[in-house]
Amino acid sequence: MDIFGLPRTGLERGSRPFQQVTGGGDGPPRRKPGSAAGPSTGARVIFLAVDPIVFSERPEVERPVLVTAFRGWNDAGEAASTAASYLKEAWEATTFARIDPEEFFDFQVSRPTVRLMDGVTRVIEWPACEFHHARVEGRDVVLFTGTEPNVRWRTFGTAIVDLGRSLQAERLVTLGAFLADVPHTRPVPVVGSAANAEEAERLGLSMSRYEGPTGIVGVLHDLSNRAGLPSVSFWAAVPHYVQAGVNPRATLSLVERVASFLRVDVDTSDLEPAIDTWEQRINEIVEDNESLTEYVRRLEEAAGEEPPLPNIPSGESLAAEVEEFLRDHGGGQEAP
Repeated sequence: MDIFGLPRTGLERGSRPFQQVTGGGDGPPRRKPGSAAGPSTGARVIFLAVDPIVFSERPEVERPVLVTAFRGWNDAGEAASTAASYLKEAWEATTFARIDPEEFFDFQVSRPTVRLMDGVTRVIEWPACEFHHARVEGRDVVLFTGTEPNVRWRTFGTAIVDLGRSLQAERLVTLGAFLADVPHTRPVPVVGSAANAEEAERLGLSMSRYEGPTGIVGVLHDLSNRAGLPSVSFWAAVPHYVQAGVNPRATLSLVERVASFLRVDVDTSDLEPAIDTWEQRINEIVEDNESLTEYVRRLEEAAGEEPPLPNIPSGESLAAEVEEFLRDHGGGQEAP
């Protein structure tokens, strides 16, 4: 059993490599713990790989679609991670596996949290990276929700792709959201990438022309295509002038796009109150600031001319811009 109360698969986590001595005596080869000095002459070091995915059960699926979303750099307005979580709840998906975070996270950066159970017992919750299964209108869907890892991205992404291939998934869908010069008053643009231009046109995708730094979503998309698992990526464009917090309109756009791609229904009525509240708060802030009102007006005039590109300003420039927009609204108050 591991710290999560689930059985290990294969070698126990944390086992050291061993030297298998190939000569020098009768009987079977002996194992000696590995050391910094390296193996002795005539010995070879054997490293045993450990599958980072731990299963609690193995679902019976038929050609599922694997949908993934990550908290972190790829998740402006928390739109992608919230969309995946919403689909999980709406489709009553059950968790069947997780990725052990020990090998992929720097816990000084992605710290575990402590919570009280029954007001007495303290429970540590580690960064969760989990697989969930749902059967929707006769179609199998596997949802992956997690946090962007700090290290070993290729190993992490390969583990996800390998699970998809082992389940004979027919497609990988990656979700993301990025900051862009788009107004909050217009429908949320969704751009993306597909295997080829014909498929992008069939899916109604505005092809992203972005070049620059990427996150785990871009890495996973590349690994999937290289492994022969076709993939498509959906990215919601989030207004960069809106301060941090969940953007329910972008969440809705991704939820609807996934449902449309899978050709299944999803009830989005639970998102409507959140959208109404969010729009009211943002409109109040915009109306109270002439500079921000004028800026949004210019974005509205430019909306629809070209697909938005990710806007990734420096921390200093973005902070200065937001401070200028919200100067007359009380810059130190809680973000909308």
